[in-house]
Amino acid sequence: MTTPDTDVLLARAQSWLAEDPDVHTRDELVRVMAAVEAGDGGARADLADRFRGTLEFGTAGLRGALGAGPNRMNRIVVIRAAAGLAAYLRDTGTTSGSAVVIGYDARHNSDVFARDTAEVMAGAGLKPLLLPRPLPTPLLAFAIRELGCAAGVMVTASHNPPEDNGYKVYLGDGSQIVPPADGEIAARIATVGNLESVRRVPLGTTGGRVLDDGIVDAYLDTVAALAGDGPRDLTIVYTPLHGVGGGALPAVLETAGFEAPQIVAEQEAPDPDFPTVAFPNPEEPGAIDRAVALAERTRADIVIANDPDADRCAAAVAGPDGTWRMLRGDEVGALLADHLLRNGREGVYAASIVSSSLLGRMAEAAGQRYAETLTGFKWISRVPGLVFGYEEALGYCVDPDHVSDKDGVSAALLLCEIAAEAKAAGRTLLDLLDDLAVAHGLHATDQLSVRVTDLGEIAAAMERLRAEPPTSLGGSPVTTADDLATGAGGLPPTDGLRYRTEDGSRVVVRPSGTEPKLKCYLEVVVPVLDADVPLARAEAATRLTALRADIALAARI
Repeated sequence: MTTPDTDVLLARAQSWLAEDPDVHTRDELVRVMAAVEAGDGGARADLADRFRGTLEFGTAGLRGALGAGPNRMNRIVVIRAAAGLAAYLRDTGTTSGSAVVIGYDARHNSDVFARDTAEVMAGAGLKPLLLPRPLPTPLLAFAIRELGCAAGVMVTASHNPPEDNGYKVYLGDGSQIVPPADGEIAARIATVGNLESVRRVPLGTTGGRVLDDGIVDAYLDTVAALAGDGPRDLTIVYTPLHGVGGGALPAVLETAGFEAPQIVAEQEAPDPDFPTVAFPNPEEPGAIDRAVALAERTRADIVIANDPDADRCAAAVAGPDGTWRMLRGDEVGALLADHLLRNGREGVYAASIVSSSLLGRMAEAAGQRYAETLTGFKWISRVPGLVFGYEEALGYCVDPDHVSDKDGVSAALLLCEIAAEAKAAGRTLLDLLDDLAVAHGLHATDQLSVRVTDLGEIAAAMERLRAEPPTSLGGSPVTTADDLATGAGGLPPTDGLRYRTEDGSRVVVRPSGTEPKLKCYLEVVVPVLDADVPLARAEAATRLTALRADIALAARI
């Protein structure tokens, strides 16, 4: 026999079924409901979670597990989000017939969600322009400006697990939404009634259409043009990690004069199940093992990896002993910045608060301005006068005039250009990093990342740190402790804590914005005496180990 609470849940589920346009999620929900009615406690917990509020629309748009119910990614949630976005655009001055470009990756249901969004935009009197197939997120950001659109939508969950999908919103400046736009869109989503009240019309009704490859070619040509004249002798191994970068990056490299990269065959074709990796994120252990193995067999110079929507770029190189290692995001950021600075790129160089402070020293030494932002390219891309921006999570913006977001394709091209120039001079990317350490001090970074199943664990850890802040980290007294929730340093408020120590070390603790993780970002700065970089690296490793242990103890994670 069901309890009254269960009856309420089943009634809500039945109402959901009545308006769900998707046969797959309807069938899924029917099975869950049947199990609940049969007394299955696990099914009841599942049903309760599906109807525990609504998937929250925030500065990352929407992101969550696929499935039936308001707390999942599905067609009802997406159609309502599209209706709310359309209402926001019309309410803020967007005129009838204005274009909205819509892109999508190769995840489950991405194409369906994109088509639904196009039909809602057309129903609102806007002109939807649908990208022709699954393509990189930076291409969507490029298309917004290139086509003069009022907004853009990218259906992607980036590097999240295969059961997830997401919905990323950009405005006409080509940048991701930030407050207060996110809250204003969310408010309009909340007012959307039954799905029958949302007008949807076929794609061509208001002049909308599926775009041809002209927009793809324009993006690829624009990226390829970033590479200057110079050496091109470089053997490249590449993996798109079952994502959408496999068509874009090889084309850009070949147009720029490089030999075609060797692609990891098992990971070349888009596959929403990501069968060869535990998590489709090049930062995760094991994600690029196949690429490294191919590089070892073929004696390649560099390994390049994109995440599934190709807005992030990872790289690995072999050390003097032949052992391959993946470069940290901060190292790639420093190499790209150094390349741009040496080539006279003038303007503002920006990084997020969790990225290395090295970029600030490099910019200052070159007479350029530096800016620090909150985490996320929605903030970095909006820095006035930006010419280069990066965040340690493998995100780089090397051409903000055309792509006001992170772009793993253009970053990979420039990194290959840097590697080819170094090879021609008998040097490596690791040698260039040593040069930067000698010039500016060794800035060594690391991360303690804890994945949880209960988000309450993250909140509890943050509460503990606020209630009992550490007085010493890594054996050095804490000199400043900033609660970023108060908007420290002139930045907008965010849930995070930042500690600086007497010896110049820094720790930033924050919940991940896209995954169920608590992240602790560590940095130490060690002077390089007599150009002895190995000695400085050994000292830095010792200090990072001590920092990691102390912050884990303080947070009790």
